[in-house]
Amino acid sequence: MPELPEVETVRRGLEPVLQGARLTRVRQNRPDLRFPFPEDFVGRLEGATVLRLDRRAKYLLFPLSTGETWVTHLGMTGRFTLDGQEIGEFEEDAPTGGKHEHVSLCAEKDGSRKRVGFADARRFGFMGLVPTDAVEAHPWFAGLGPEPLGNGFSAAHLAEAFRGRRQNVKVSLLDQRIVAGLGNIYVCEALYRARISPPAAAGKVSRPRLETLATQVRQVLKDAIEAGGSTLRDFANAEGGQGYFQHRFDVYGREGQPCRDEACPGVVKRIVQGGRSTFYCPSCQKR
Repeated sequence: MPELPEVETVRRGLEPVLQGARLTRVRQNRPDLRFPFPEDFVGRLEGATVLRLDRRAKYLLFPLSTGETWVTHLGMTGRFTLDGQEIGEFEEDAPTGGKHEHVSLCAEKDGSRKRVGFADARRFGFMGLVPTDAVEAHPWFAGLGPEPLGNGFSAAHLAEAFRGRRQNVKVSLLDQRIVAGLGNIYVCEALYRARISPPAAAGKVSRPRLETLATQVRQVLKDAIEAGGSTLRDFANAEGGQGYFQHRFDVYGREGQPCRDEACPGVVKRIVQGGRSTFYCPSCQKR
């Protein structure tokens, strides 16, 4: 499933085209994705101007001139395209055209027109229209924790959220009520960088190590977004280039391979936590 850096990459790729653009010729090709489309979805989008492009956790939010916000969740295989070219960096390819394209529209801005499409082969994504002044109270967002790249995320926040918590630190970080938008890949990578063992009880991680963890969560996300940004620069040059952060994983997907730290004799191990694969180095990620 696309994680925060991939969603942010998509937001940045759409922003130059959609921000300030008027949506015209909207087409909806099926009645539902994961959930039914909102009533009169096409009529409520058509003619509206996109005021800006935001992201909350793994959601894309497009506040409109109509007083509503167009919300999109990519699900597992959701993809936006501009004039037929895919936006963003993803771990796996997915069909982006033909029968898999479920929404298409024309974005008019500064005298030019761009075709924007949304495809979703597995249809686990979804779209909604929410009154802009009620977004924060909507059930999709009301229970979310702070953004990991925002001012509300810190070691102090983690210390309070983890206090007395026996659940392991890996699964705790995936709890969207504690931190919004963190996903499996980047939690594995951040824990490795912080040298914290994923099975360690969250409530037992010391404050100094939480300081390191908060720093590394921010840094791994920034590194991944920067790598996705490289995809967008290539895409803007019509070369269809791919991002490269997946080639820089320290532990994710590297089961049985040597630890990246040349001074460490360890080998990357895979375990299952909360139904998800966890990759880490038992030698240098101590409890």
